Amino acid sequence: MKLPIQLKAKSQYRHVGKPVLRDDIERMVRAETVYVQDLRFPGMVHARVLRPPSYGGQLAKLDTAEMQRRLPSLLKTVIDGSFVGFIAEKEYQAKLAQDFGIQHAQWTNGPALPAKQPLPELLPTLPAITKRAVNKGDMSSFDAATAGTAPTAASLSARYFKPYLMHGSVGPSCAIALMDKEGYLHIWTHSQGVYPLRAILVELLKMPPERIHVKAVPGSGCYGHNGADDVAVAALLARAYPGRHVRLQWSRDDEHAWEPYGSAMLLQLDARLDKEGHITHWQTNIWSDTHSTRPGGKPESLLAARQLAQPALPTPSTEVSSAIYRNGEPLYAIPNQRLDAHYVQGPLRVSALRGLGAFGNVFALESFMDELALQARQDPWEFRLRHLTDERAKAVIQRTRDMIKNEKLAPGEGFGLGFAQYKNQAAYCAVVAKVHVAEEMGTIRALHLWAAIDAGETINPDGLKNQTEGGLI
Repeated sequence: MKLPIQLKAKSQYRHVGKPVLRDDIERMVRAETVYVQDLRFPGMVHARVLRPPSYGGQLAKLDTAEMQRRLPSLLKTVIDGSFVGFIAEKEYQAKLAQDFGIQHAQWTNGPALPAKQPLPELLPTLPAITKRAVNKGDMSSFDAATAGTAPTAASLSARYFKPYLMHGSVGPSCAIALMDKEGYLHIWTHSQGVYPLRAILVELLKMPPERIHVKAVPGSGCYGHNGADDVAVAALLARAYPGRHVRLQWSRDDEHAWEPYGSAMLLQLDARLDKEGHITHWQTNIWSDTHSTRPGGKPESLLAARQLAQPALPTPSTEVSSAIYRNGEPLYAIPNQRLDAHYVQGPLRVSALRGLGAFGNVFALESFMDELALQARQDPWEFRLRHLTDERAKAVIQRTRDMIKNEKLAPGEGFGLGFAQYKNQAAYCAVVAKVHVAEEMGTIRALHLWAAIDAGETINPDGLKNQTEGGLI
């Protein structure tokens, strides 16, 4: 039985649609205790973790007696398989222990990274699992026309590449853990999922969940899945050194070398135009690693779990994640389309970066639209509008054109246009960049950016504006 629900009239809204200012910004500006990196507890000790020289490296030897002789302030060295942690009274003392380990520990070599082969060439040569994610209309005539032939005036091919990208958080990852006298474990973390993290620690430490308390604290920069969960292995050190808060701080080297990266992507786009300059056929091939290995209660998602004497090792996925081809299908009205996603396992550890595969796909898609507009000798704005049926999509593109109508271009300057609807089902956004190209220097510099966004009914317009401006920056 359906019950009648009386919705509140928008005229009666008290908060929705009104800007809500953040009262925590002032605390950040004043450098008060906001982030997990800022937390301090009485009697707190400090820790660092030793890394192998490469993925899969195994610890062969570490002279802990000599290290203790040289560093008498060292409180404890924790070794479990190839996981090595150092605990000291002061942070610098823990760093000195880490430095000693870097210089003197002996490791067996892990698999070498591929050398001398550029990533755009490497990715399509890797073993792949392929999924046909989009198959619309009839591509047979397109296949027959392009098989073994050079591109014609009515066809275009282009290849785009997105490299591995690090999160580059402002503050390297940090966590604090305490094993109290009653045997309860407390963890302060900037993980984005405290319950999945607790589920991992239950498995890793063989402790009941009711004895593990994970408290979320903001981290100074996290744009997806960075090292926040990995650094929570401060819990392993706290268990080995109970009764005092153990603060595990990653160095900048730790963060940039060992966090999961945003996946590299190679994109091959092919299309055909008719005599009027309409796109009749569109084909996309994407080669990419997975875009998320977020902890889902699985210990193998943590670096330390892979290094223990009884390791939890990741198993490769056998399915092609939709994150690879997110926003890969054009929103434009093209009657015949095909998209093949090729899931490969690249040489680096990867996981979620903002938008997953979307911004690599949008970059390629919108760049290709510009090239097609040039091929069709049409204005980029008009070319896009002619291929759109969604009125809201058209509106944000038209709005950006209105925003720059009075802008003057100096020699070497021009406008760049990009458009997307996130996941082809969420917010619409069009962006225009005014850029200066110095051909003699080979440089491109952004001079100004404009954006028009339609996100529907918005709870906090100030938050939407901040999100958009942050994305532009």
